[in-house]
Amino acid sequence: MNSFIFRTKKTILLAGDLICLYFSLYLAIYLRNNFSVSPESWVNHLQAFSLIFAFWLIVFYINDFYDLKTSYNNISLTGTLARSLIINGIIAVMVFYFLTPIFPSIKPQRVLILDLIISGVTLFAWRKIFYNFIKSPQIANRVLLIGQGPLVNELAKEISRRPQLGYQVSVIEAIPENLKNYCIDNQIDILISSRSLSANEATASQIFDCLSLGVDVYNINGFYELITQKIPVEHIEVSWFLENLTENSKKSFDIIKRIMDIAMSLAGLAVATFVAPIVALIIKLESRGPIIFKQVRVGKNGKNFLAMKFRSMVADAEKNGAQWATQNDPRVTRFGKIMRKTRLDEIPQLINVLRGEMSLIGPRPERPEFVDLLTREIPFYKERLLIKPGLTGWAQLLGPAYGGSKEESLEKLKYDLYYIKNRSLLLDLSITLKTLRILLGARGQ
Repeated sequence: MNSFIFRTKKTILLAGDLICLYFSLYLAIYLRNNFSVSPESWVNHLQAFSLIFAFWLIVFYINDFYDLKTSYNNISLTGTLARSLIINGIIAVMVFYFLTPIFPSIKPQRVLILDLIISGVTLFAWRKIFYNFIKSPQIANRVLLIGQGPLVNELAKEISRRPQLGYQVSVIEAIPENLKNYCIDNQIDILISSRSLSANEATASQIFDCLSLGVDVYNINGFYELITQKIPVEHIEVSWFLENLTENSKKSFDIIKRIMDIAMSLAGLAVATFVAPIVALIIKLESRGPIIFKQVRVGKNGKNFLAMKFRSMVADAEKNGAQWATQNDPRVTRFGKIMRKTRLDEIPQLINVLRGEMSLIGPRPERPEFVDLLTREIPFYKERLLIKPGLTGWAQLLGPAYGGSKEESLEKLKYDLYYIKNRSLLLDLSITLKTLRILLGARGQ
C-alpha cells in the first residue's frame, strides 16, 4: 500500500514538473513574440523542446528531485534548482546546436533564456505547494508505533524528521485493551509492531481485528527499510536472510548485469586509453613509487583478488601496517586528491570488472584484515560478500564517506544489505545516475 502511495506522490510531482515546463515554454514564446503565440510557432518549439525536457527530467532525477525522502528548505531548494537549470541550459545549447538543421524555423536563444527563468520560478512555486500539501495534517497518514526500545525510538525519529513523506507518528509502549477502538478514535492508518506477531498470538489477534478498518500493518524492520532505504542490522536475525535473500530469483538479473559490466568496462577502458597516459605521467612526476597500486581485497563469497588503482597516496603510506582511509588523509598526494574527487584513480579497476572479480555496482571491496576484524565485531558483516563488490554502490552513495570505524562500517552494512535484497536493473540505473552526479561535481572521496 505505502509503495503505491510513494509511486503516486512521485507521479504527481513528475506530472506537475511537466506542466510547469510546458507552461513556462508557452509563456516564454508568448513574451518573445510580443504577447502572441501562433499555432505554427508553438508546434515547432514543442517538438524541439520536448526532447530537451526529457534530458532536463533526467537531470532533475540525478539531483534527487523525485526522492521524497530528501527534505528541502527554501535555500537548499533554490540552490539545487539553480544548479539543475544551469546544467539544463548547457544541455539545451548543445542539443540545439545539433538540431538547427532539423528545426531551422525556430530561433531558440531568447526563448531558451526566458524559459529557464520562468521554469525556475514555476518549478519552485510548484514544489513549495506540493511539499506543503503532503505535509498537511489533514492528509497525512497517521502511524501508530507499538513497542519500546532503541529501534522504536530510532524509527519514530526517522519518521518525524521526514514530514515530506506525509506521516504523523505516535508511539505507545503496550497495546491498549481495545486496539480496534483506539485506531478508530485516533484515525490510525498504519500499524507498526515491534513484537513478533508469530510469537504473540494475542497481539496478532488484536492487530488482525484492525484490518477491517483498512489499516496497513507492518513489522518494524519492514517499515524502517521503507523509510530509510537501509536494513536495521542490529535488530534482525538469521531468519531475515532466509525470508528476504532469495538469490535464485536474481539469476536472470545477474546474467544481464554481467553482460552490462563487460560492455561498460570495455567502453570505459577504450576511453581511458586517452586519459591514462596523462594520469600515469603526473603520478610518476609527483612522487616516487609505482603508477598502479595493487592491493588484496575480498570479493564474492570471501574469495580474495588483487584490486588495481592509480596510486593516490605516497609510496610508504602503510609502512606501519594496514590503516583505514580517513577524510583529509595526509597520506594522499596533491594529484591523488584530484583523482579521488573525480574517481580517476579507479580507472584500472575496470580491468577487475572485466575479469569478473568486481562489478560496476556493488558493496565496496574491503581488505581481508578489516573483513576479519569487522566480522568479529558486527553481526552479519560477511553477508555483504554474497555478491561481487563494485566500483560504486548504494552504501558508497548514501552511507558515510569512509568506513573508517566500526560505527561507520555498521552504517555502510545497513545500506549494503538493502542493495543485496533489492538489487534490480532500475536500482542499478538509479545508482549509476547518482554516481554520474558525483563525477560531474568532482565530489568523490
